Formats: sequence, structure tokens, C-alpha cells
Amino acid sequence: MSHTGLLPRQRKNGVRFESRGVTLAVLSLSVLIINLDGTILNVALPSIVRDLHATSTQLQWVVDAYIIVLAGLLLIAGSLGDHWGRKRVFLIGLLIFGVGSALSAFSTSTGSLIAARAFMGVGGAAVMPSTLSILTNVFREPHDRARAIGLWSGTNGLGLALGPLIGGWLLAHYWWGSVFLINVPIALITGVTALVAIPDSRNAEAAAPDVVGAVLSLVGVSSLLWGIIEAPSRGWTSPLILAAIIGSAVVVAVLVWWEIRSSHPLVELAFFRKRRFSVAMGGLALTLFALSGTMFLLTQYLQFSLGYSPFQTGLRITPIALVLIVVASVSTTLARYAGSKVVVVAGMVLIALGLQLLSTVTIHTTYTDALPAFFLLGIGSGLAIAPCTDAVMGSVPNHLAGIGSATNSTALQIGSALGVAVIGSLLNARYQSRVDLLISGHGAPAPVVAVIRSSLGGALAVAQRASGTVGAQLALAARQSFLAGLDFAVDIAAAIVAAAALIVAVLLPARAPKD
Repeated sequence: MSHTGLLPRQRKNGVRFESRGVTLAVLSLSVLIINLDGTILNVALPSIVRDLHATSTQLQWVVDAYIIVLAGLLLIAGSLGDHWGRKRVFLIGLLIFGVGSALSAFSTSTGSLIAARAFMGVGGAAVMPSTLSILTNVFREPHDRARAIGLWSGTNGLGLALGPLIGGWLLAHYWWGSVFLINVPIALITGVTALVAIPDSRNAEAAAPDVVGAVLSLVGVSSLLWGIIEAPSRGWTSPLILAAIIGSAVVVAVLVWWEIRSSHPLVELAFFRKRRFSVAMGGLALTLFALSGTMFLLTQYLQFSLGYSPFQTGLRITPIALVLIVVASVSTTLARYAGSKVVVVAGMVLIALGLQLLSTVTIHTTYTDALPAFFLLGIGSGLAIAPCTDAVMGSVPNHLAGIGSATNSTALQIGSALGVAVIGSLLNARYQSRVDLLISGHGAPAPVVAVIRSSLGGALAVAQRASGTVGAQLALAARQSFLAGLDFAVDIAAAIVAAAALIVAVLLPARAPKD
């Protein structure tokens, strides 16, 4: 007697199918809480502004501190997984992530919250590459692997859907720290299940981890993101900003030089000679750059501009995720028939169109007006993400799955972090320039001006305290300035995804060699 789908009662690659199903469920749940954290946090940002008095730059650091550490440590975590055992690294990562979530929940200042988020990044760095490398080693046949990655990718979309909903409900009943505290029991349950259900794997011939390369990658990424996040407030031509960005380029160049000459490199540069690996990874990184930056702005738009509560915001973001879940689960099957290139390019084109629609919002735009753009984003993301991930992992030998997954995850996390930093910075720069024109000459005290310039939330808080007509005019002007910045930033995001679609259309092989 046999089960349907991925769970018939037989063995393949030495792993029972029942275990394979449980393994896929555990890995997907682990990815779910990582993604849940990001989407819940987006909904909680306005509450953090009010309770901790965070500025826009501090908000970006709350988001990016986690991503900076995660992206900087992914490669060393993947290498450790290949060397020590992927299951061991995975379990350690879950433990650190759970502890960091508890510390974040009880933070009393933006500084302590940013530090706790960075600690969570250490755990996330251990979890992320382990999930995909374990999955690739358990599901080795191309067809099974593609289906498993499709379900795994769909779970990413589930996090996008559940995050705002759960976050909104928690914020309606509890304090903002509850959006982090919810990770703790999930990490505990997932870890205990993984301990008994997930098979271990490693590369018996793996060399010692490249610590020098790991330090260089962390320094290079951190310097770049710091410069981009701080640029709007300090000025893009500030010597400190230029030093950070140029210094990052120098460190990355040294990293490449080191990896070429290292006997045990952190990055397998040979992977990048395969166009299916490098083009799929690069195209997806550019796409996530645009999507992550846009989602960072979208939750603020729905709450501050359209006036929805956190829970209402979660409900209104749900269509993006629900469509993504459905489409991602079938996208790898579509890719087997039509070819990866066709499916991925179609997805990226739909994302670009959705972003272009979002870039036309005005002060009079309603949620219903924006809804078609949400559906385009969900469909496009579902078509692009899973086939790209399958193309990348299908190009990596099983014994190097850890470092291959880590290389892919690093590119995607850097893309996401840069998206939040760059798209957020573009909005801030346009918002501040518009606000400066509107409030100049009105004689407002410098501290009040600083609050208004810091964020739309700050401006609305000042407007609420102001009297009658003055407050209403300030709120309207601030919203108009914010939307001017949003339209500009999302326009840039649309152009980046369109460029990614063109790159994939020209350079990505239509099918895997064995297809």
C-alpha cells in the first residue's frame, strides 16, 4: 500500500518517504518562521515608532541589522554545515534564533532591539542554508527536488500571508514585542521535531571553514549597507558615506583575491561559471531587491496613508501571498513543460507591471485601486522564485549543497537588504526634499522640524498635536510628500525588475542539461 504525493511507503536514497515528508514539513516550517519574522516586523514598525520613538533610519536598522549579520555569516554557516553536519548547524541556528527572538521581544530601546535583531541574524544564518541543502540531499531526483522546492518556496509566501495577519492580531491584543515572542514556541517545536526526524548529511571531504573569507564578507556587506542607509541623513557626498561605500568595494575585491588563492575557499567560484547557477541567482536577487524594498514601504503606506490598523493592513496584504502560494506550488511543474526561462521571465514581467501600477498611487488612490497591482506581484513572484531556486540548486553537486545554498542565500539576502536600504533611502530623500519645501519659512522650532523630517509617522504625530487647520494641512502635505517618494522609489524598483527579466531572457539556459 502506498501514499500519494511525496509520501509512498518505500525508500529512495536511503531515506524513507515518510521521513522525507516530515523533513520537508520541518524545513518549510523553519523557513516560515524566518519569513514570518520579517513580515510581522513590517506591520509592527509604526508601533515601534510610537513606543520607542524610532526614526526612519532606525527603522531601517531594525530591519537590516538582522539581514546584515545573516548575509555576512551565511557563507561560513553553509561551509560549517558541509563540514560539521547540516542537521547540527540547523539545530544550533534554531536555538540562537529563538533566544534572539525573546531578547527582541523585551527590548526597551531601539539600540537594544537592533542588537537583539543582529543576534537573531546569527541564528538565521545557520538555519537558512541548512534547510535548502538538507532538502537537496534528501530529494535528489530532479522531479522530486523541483516539487519539494516548489512547496518550500510556497511556504515563503505563506509567511508573507500569515505575518501581517498574525502580527496585526497580536498588536491588537498585546504589545509590539509579542510579534517576536511568537517565534520562541515555533522554534522549540520545530527543533524537537527536527532532532528526531531529519536525516543528517555532510561532506566527508570538506575542508576547514574559511574564517578570513567570512570576516571579509561580513565587513564588506556591513560597510555597504551602513553607507546606503545613512546616506539620506548624512548626504551621499559625505566623506564618511563615501569612505564606507568605497571601503566596501575594496574589501569585496580583497575577498575575491583571497578566495581565488585559498586552498579551502569560502565561495566555490566554479559555481559561477555555470550560467544556470549565476544567472538564475542574480536575476532572483534583483527581483527580491525590488520586492523587499517595496514591501517595506507598502505596510507604511497602508497604515499611515490609507489609515488602516496593523491587522487591517495584514488582511489587505494577504492577496499577494495567497496568490504566490498557489502559483509557486505549480511553477516548477510549468517550468518542466515550458522551460525555466519562459516561466521566470513571465513572472518578472508581471512583477514589473505590478510595481509600475503601484508607482501611480496618489493621495486619492484607494485600496481597491491598488489591488490589481497586488495580484500581479503575487502571480509574478510565484512564477519566478521557485524555478530560479531549483535552477540554482540543480546546478550544485549534492556534496557541496551547503555552500551552494549559502551562496544563493547570501546573494538573495544582500539583494533584500539592499532593497530595503536603497528603496527606503530613495523614498526618504524625496520625502525630505518635499517636506523641506513645504515647511520652510513657517518658523517651526528645529526639534519639531526634525520630527517631521524623520518619517511620515513623525509628521502625522506632530499634525495630531497641532490645532485644526494647521494640523490638517501638515498631515495632507506629509502624506503627499510620502507618496511622491513612494512613487519615485517604486518606479526605480520596476525598472530593476524589468532589467532582471531582460538578463534572464538573454542569458539563462531554457532548461537544465538533464531536462
